[in-house]
Amino acid sequence: MAEEEGRTVELRQRKKTKPSENKEPAKEEKIKNTPIPERALKYVLFQRFAKFFIGCLAAVTSGMMYALYLSAYHERKFWFSNRQELEREITFQGDSAIYYSYYKDMLKAPSFERGIYELTHNNRTVSLKTINAVQQMSLYPELIASVVYQATGSNEIIEPVYFYIGIVFGLQGIYVTALFVTSWLMSGTWLAGMLTVAWFIINRVDTTRIEYSIPLRENWALPYFACQVAALTGYLKSNLNTYAERFCYLLMSASTYTFMMMWEYSHYLLFLQAISLFLLDSFSLEQSDKVHEVYKIYIFSLFLGYLLQFENSALLVSPLLSLVAALMLAKCLQLNVKKGTFVARMMKVINFYLVCTLTVTFNILMKMFVPHKENGHMLKFLEVKFGLNMTKNFTMNWLLCQESLQAPSQDFFLRLTQSSLLPFYILVLIICFLSVIQVVFRRINGKSVKEAVTLQDGQIGGRPEIIYHVIHTILLGSLAMVIEGLKYLWTPYVCMLAAFGVCSPELWMTLFKWLRLRTVNPILLALILSMAVPTIIGFSLWKEFFPRLMTELSELQEFYDPDTVELMTWIKRQAPVAAVFAGSPQLMGAIKLCTGWMVTSLPLYNDDDLLKRNENIYQIYSKRSAEDIYKILTSYKANYLIIEDAICNEVGTMRGCRVKDLLDIANGHVVCEEGDKLTYSKYGRFCHEVKINYSPYVNYFTRVYWNRSYFVYKINTVISFQS
Repeated sequence: MAEEEGRTVELRQRKKTKPSENKEPAKEEKIKNTPIPERALKYVLFQRFAKFFIGCLAAVTSGMMYALYLSAYHERKFWFSNRQELEREITFQGDSAIYYSYYKDMLKAPSFERGIYELTHNNRTVSLKTINAVQQMSLYPELIASVVYQATGSNEIIEPVYFYIGIVFGLQGIYVTALFVTSWLMSGTWLAGMLTVAWFIINRVDTTRIEYSIPLRENWALPYFACQVAALTGYLKSNLNTYAERFCYLLMSASTYTFMMMWEYSHYLLFLQAISLFLLDSFSLEQSDKVHEVYKIYIFSLFLGYLLQFENSALLVSPLLSLVAALMLAKCLQLNVKKGTFVARMMKVINFYLVCTLTVTFNILMKMFVPHKENGHMLKFLEVKFGLNMTKNFTMNWLLCQESLQAPSQDFFLRLTQSSLLPFYILVLIICFLSVIQVVFRRINGKSVKEAVTLQDGQIGGRPEIIYHVIHTILLGSLAMVIEGLKYLWTPYVCMLAAFGVCSPELWMTLFKWLRLRTVNPILLALILSMAVPTIIGFSLWKEFFPRLMTELSELQEFYDPDTVELMTWIKRQAPVAAVFAGSPQLMGAIKLCTGWMVTSLPLYNDDDLLKRNENIYQIYSKRSAEDIYKILTSYKANYLIIEDAICNEVGTMRGCRVKDLLDIANGHVVCEEGDKLTYSKYGRFCHEVKINYSPYVNYFTRVYWNRSYFVYKINTVISFQS
C-alpha cells in the first residue's frame, strides 16, 4: 500500500509539473540519446557536401566570369589588341601612367636587384629630385608582377601590358568571390552570393574604378581587404569548429598584411574596422579573446609593414596603432566584475572613456617622438571641406573641386535605387540595427542572451558577425555621404549586406516576431520568402540589365587621341635624351610612361614638395609675366614647356573650378567676395600671350612644335632680346 501511495504521489507531481519546465529538457535528452541511422547520417553529410561544393563552384565561377567580362569590356572599349604599343600606353591616364612606367622599368632592368636599387634611388623621373619610388608610390604590386612575369617565362607567351592588366582583372575576380563568400557565410545560402555578384556588376560604376584607371592602388589592395573581411566574418561565427577557425585566422593574417603593403591608406580603413570590433567587444557581444586576437594581427602587420616599407613612420603614427595599443592596455587594467551588475555597467563606460583617451594620448606622443612626414595638406583639406577654415591656396581649392571629393550626387542614389539595391539595403540595415540595439539593451540589463542563435529565436542581432557588419557599414556609409570617392569602399558591402538580408530566413523571422505574426507559420513563411524574394529580384535584374551588359560587350568603341600620339612621337624623335619637360602633372605622367624623358612634376598628392611643384608649374596658365614663368621653369632645370589648349581655354562645368580661375584666386587676380570682379593685372594670361610670338615672350621661349591640342616651347638658355 505504501508503495502504491508513493507511486500515486509521484504521478500527481508529474501531472502538476509545467510543460515548459520539464518537457523541453526531456525532448532534448531523448533526441541526444536517439542514435541517428547510418543512412540518414550519410544523406545529411552528402547534402552538406553537395551544398558546399555547389556554393564553391558558383563562387569561383562568378569571379572568373567577372574577370573575363572586364577583359572583354576593356578590349572593346579601347580596341586594345589592334593598337600599337604607344597608343595602348596612352590609355593609362594620370597616376596610372606612373605606376605602369615603373613596371616597364623593372622589366628592362638587367637584374631584379638592380631594378630595385634604381627605383629606391630614382633620379631619372623628376628633375633635381631623388625619390624612393617604391616607398613613396607603394610599388610593391609592380615589383611582384615583374618578378612573376619573368620567373614564369611569360615573356615568351604574353606581352607585358596584357600580363599586367590581367593580374588586376584576376584580382577583381577574387574581390567578387570574396564578397560572394561573405554573403554566403552570413546567410547560409550561396543564393545570397549570386545576388551580391549581380548587384556588384550592375552597379560597377559605383562599386569599382577599374574601368577608369586599372593600376590604381585600391584596385590592387581592396580584393585582399575583401578576403580579410570574409575570413573575419567566418572567424566571428559562434558555431565554428577548431580547424575552420584556424584557417580563418591564417587567411585573415595573410590578407591583412598584404592589404597593408599594397595601399598606403590601408591603415585608415583597418582603423575603422578596429573601431567596429571595439564596439562589438564593448557590449560583450563577442568573446573578447577572439577580438583581441584580431588586434594582435594588426600589431604584427603594422610592425612588419614598418620594417619592409623602408621604416615607414606613417604606420607608427597611424591612429590604428594608437587605438590597438590603447585597447591592449585597457584590457590589462580591466577588473573581474560579475556581469550584469551596476558596477559592471559602470566599468564598461569607464573602459570606453579610457580607450578613447589613451588612443588620443598615444597618437600625440608618437607624433612627438617619431620623425614623420604626415600629409598635412590632408588635414587642411578636411578643415576647409567642413567649413572650419577658409583658404585661397591653389592646391586646397583644386582638391575641393575634384568630383571624387565632393558630396555624393543625386545620380548616385538614383542609380542604386533603379537597380533595387538601395531600398533593400535600407530595409535590411534597419532590421539588423534595431535587432542589435535590442540585444545590446538585454546585455546591459543583465539578461542572458543565447550564444547560438536559432531560427526560432528571431534574433538576428545576436550574431556577432552581423553586429560587426552593421557597425562597419554605418561607419563606411557615413564617410561616403561626405566624400563621393569613398563610395567605392562602401557600395560593395552594400551589395553584400542587402543580398544577405533578403536571402536570410533569420532576418524575415526577426521581422515576423516583431509583427507577432500568428495567422501563418512564421518559420515556414520566412523560409519561403528567403527563397522567393531573391529569386524575383534576380529575374527582374536579369530581364532589365543583362541585355545592357551584352550590348556593352557587342559595341566596339574606339579610343582615338591622335594629338597625344603625335606629341609623344615628336618627343621620342626630336627631343634630346637629357631634356626635361614641364607641363600639367597629368600630361607629365603620360610623357614619363610613353617616352621615358624626365619631367618637372608628377600627378601625386602625398608629397608636399611635389604639390608645391605642381602649383608652380601650373602658373603657366595664370596672369604672370614671361620673366616670372621663365624663372620658375629654369629653377627646375626645364628645357621644354608644353601648353595644353584644353586647360588654357577650359570651360568648366563647376563655377570657379577651372585651373585658371583657381590660379587667379591664389595670385590675388580675382576677388571672390565681390562677384568675381577682376582686379588690375598688367600681364595677360601667359598661355594665351606666349602663342602670339611677340616680345618679351619670344625672348624666353621658342615654339618648336604644335598641333590642335598642344604647343611645345623650347626654353631659351641664352636670352635674346628682340624689338
